Amino acid sequence: QVQLVESGGGLVQTGASLRLSCAASGRSFSMYAIGWFRQAPGKEREFVAAINWSGSSTNYADSVKDRFTISRDNAKKTAYLQMNSLKPEDTAVYYCAADWQGDGTSWYPRTLGQYDYWGQGTQVTVSS
Repeated sequence: QVQLVESGGGLVQTGASLRLSCAASGRSFSMYAIGWFRQAPGKEREFVAAINWSGSSTNYADSVKDRFTISRDNAKKTAYLQMNSLKPEDTAVYYCAADWQGDGTSWYPRTLGQYDYWGQGTQVTVSS
């Protein structure tokens, strides 16, 4: 099992940058893929970015792939989402999630239902 806590959100202006952190507790953090999802008011939760257990593979939504960077530090049990050139449409609650990869099955980073554990979310608001 693993527990996840997001931090780093806030209120910023268009064009600003934020770095979100996803701190994990529990055992075997390095065996989980990490995904970032976001949910705006009245909208469905949508995929943002994901990284596999070792950090060797990443995946991004088209809307963020040229602006956001996902990374992880397994020694610190923390994953990150660096967000640059923020736009008002990036405004949402951002969640990190963990997907167990110890069973050796295929990786489906964009599939919300695949993730086993979720954090409580952190609010990102980008003003015009």
